[in-house]
Amino acid sequence: MSSLSLALRDSSTMLRRNLLHARRYPSLTLNLLLTPVVMLLLFVYVFGDVMSAGMGAGGADRSRYVAYLVPGILLLTIGGTTIGSAVSVATDMTEGIIARFRTMAIHRGSVLVGHVVGSVLQCVLSVALVGAVAVAIGFRATNATAGEWIAAFGLLTLFALALTWIAVGMGLSSPNAEAAGNNAMPLIFLPFVSSAFVPVDAMPGWFQPIAQYQPFTPAIETLRGLLLGSGIGHNGWLAVAWCLGLAALGYAWSTSLFARDPK
Repeated sequence: MSSLSLALRDSSTMLRRNLLHARRYPSLTLNLLLTPVVMLLLFVYVFGDVMSAGMGAGGADRSRYVAYLVPGILLLTIGGTTIGSAVSVATDMTEGIIARFRTMAIHRGSVLVGHVVGSVLQCVLSVALVGAVAVAIGFRATNATAGEWIAAFGLLTLFALALTWIAVGMGLSSPNAEAAGNNAMPLIFLPFVSSAFVPVDAMPGWFQPIAQYQPFTPAIETLRGLLLGSGIGHNGWLAVAWCLGLAALGYAWSTSLFARDPK
């Protein structure tokens, strides 16, 4: 059997292991998934009229704010789901199973690949569930073509891959699972200081660069453009550049930490 075949076999085994863990211990996944759902319902039904009125364009209109809000909530869902990856990796590192894997005849990189692929699949499922809730409360993207839907799905998957590699690095660098969860909190905090809930130009002038020059804002604006037909402009290539850059950084960071011999 070739080295590639061995790597694929071992990676699929590690992927199955991580998916079984997620199924047997669903509390973390459910907690992370409930956060974007609650945020969606809160901002739509409690703040929706006020937020839409503050955005102009004809006064209060909750349905218009639903359309504006959902792309940001989908990206927030990905950020929250990847926190579980950081916790899972840190748990493996501190409970001794990684030391056991190092003594076995398995492809070394398959451990990380299993975590990453499993996390991306969980992100896709989480986005699908939150998207179903959004459709149930009135979100529609009827003008989006099939190509735009495919591009939106590709962007969400690429964004999930990028944040997952960053989360894996955070998990490997953390001394325990609790610290990993705390260290990964920026992944769910950054959407709150992006264009997810209000336009960037509605923010104070000193704060606008913080919201504009971060990975979530161009990804959110690109997703809005694909699903709602608004302008994308330079946000498309910025979103892809952020994803590729974060994925490369997270991969290099994670593999470097994982390659170190345990103390």
